[in-house]
Amino acid sequence: MERVNRIASHETYKSHLKKIAKWEEHRNFCKHDFIHFLDVCRIAWILSLEEDADLSKEAVYAAGLLHDIGRWSEYQSGTDHALESARLCVEILEDCGFDLEEIEIIKEAIASHRIKDSGGRTLSNILYRADKFSRRCYDCAVIGECKKFQNGEKPYLEYCA
Repeated sequence: MERVNRIASHETYKSHLKKIAKWEEHRNFCKHDFIHFLDVCRIAWILSLEEDADLSKEAVYAAGLLHDIGRWSEYQSGTDHALESARLCVEILEDCGFDLEEIEIIKEAIASHRIKDSGGRTLSNILYRADKFSRRCYDCAVIGECKKFQNGEKPYLEYCA
């Protein structure tokens, strides 16, 4: 997990986290912070193991740590944060020792992490589900204001972050 630790301490990565924190300083809903990123990593790895997916732990964790790093750009200019995160992750992954094949798989998973697909044991599908499962909706103080629960839906606990 050496390369994953390099991501977590990478100056550009930390800069993106600071930008997100600034934009979300007064946000009442879920935050896009390091805690969320780690929850996604851990849940994605559990899914990968449970489903016997042929994924490396470092690729799963790299995707989880980087999947929302472009969130600040969406706040700032309205760009799709998934696509921006996929663009921004390349430099960090290169600096941290990931090869071109790994970078492409991680980049694709990040770019599509908001799109529900037909299923499967791909990093894209696992990252999508881990991102959804990571939210602590069952313990949310502002759930009544959340767009995900506009029609009185109740949260369903599937994985506990």
